[in-house]
Amino acid sequence: MVTVDDLNTTMLIEKEGYSTLVVKCPCEGFTYALSPEMPNLDGLRVVLTWGSSPSDLDSHLVFPGNHVYFSQKQGDQTHLDVDDTSSYGPETITVVKKKQGERYVYMVRDFSNGGRDDSTALAASNARVDVYIGKTHIRSYKVRHDVRANSWVVFGIDGEGAFHDINQYLSLVKNKDINSHLAGVLAADSFESHSLVTAAMIAQAKRLNTAGEKAYQEKDYLAAMYYFQDAINLYPDFSQAYSNLGVTYPKLDRRAEALWANRKAIELASGNRADRIKAGSYYNIGRIYEASSEWQSALDNFESASRLREHSAYQSGIDRMKEKLHIQ
Repeated sequence: MVTVDDLNTTMLIEKEGYSTLVVKCPCEGFTYALSPEMPNLDGLRVVLTWGSSPSDLDSHLVFPGNHVYFSQKQGDQTHLDVDDTSSYGPETITVVKKKQGERYVYMVRDFSNGGRDDSTALAASNARVDVYIGKTHIRSYKVRHDVRANSWVVFGIDGEGAFHDINQYLSLVKNKDINSHLAGVLAADSFESHSLVTAAMIAQAKRLNTAGEKAYQEKDYLAAMYYFQDAINLYPDFSQAYSNLGVTYPKLDRRAEALWANRKAIELASGNRADRIKAGSYYNIGRIYEASSEWQSALDNFESASRLREHSAYQSGIDRMKEKLHIQ
């Protein structure tokens, strides 16, 4: 069978013990790497791949008191697994356990052209950043091809654990400029998005979400998951798709992934039903921690739910966790 390498083709790569990688084509000329499943509920892995040129793209992850990159490969519960300097990648950063309440920022820098402020090498690199949580490839970011920059601030994670697309392109020549800019992004009141989301992308995301809801009703939960994830990759602030993932992941026994989806649903909740949505999501998170015998984290989330809305299930969760923790 001959497969056409175009936008209508999807490539799926599977291996036992690794997260399944699903990629929208065209696929020729790109590099692909599989990620081992993450055992920790609050762990994540970021994988950078690119083409033959430039030879050296670098991953940077900053969070309070830490800057993990090629010169400092170890951080608090975080490490740079691979520093690739000879094209393609993968270059991988693993967060063994994200610290609650702290913010993280991830950036890609073109080290090969770091001294140039008008370089198009990063734009032409076919760079792609894939994020893995649990046993799932949850997000994919692709470099824009129309920019002159040597640095790409890709995403941030807020103190609640919700992802925020940043997609900022700029040229940072000196190390002090890199450190200063990343510190500023980390310290800002909120993450500023520079993503380009068109009306056509939103419309397509809504169609994918509808297809996912249909698959869910038919109990084809894996297909539903892929539809919802595709919708989010097109429209990163699509609250309904996140809510749908929050109920789909548990059907597939993907608890860490459900945490991520519920946290984003909390961050995006708005309107008259915002408190109800947030409370339900906090309760879902509490149940996930409870199932993993992480009693204090479960209690914290049940209490967050109860502060937003009174419900017997939330109070029952609080009582169960206080009993486990021997709290009067």
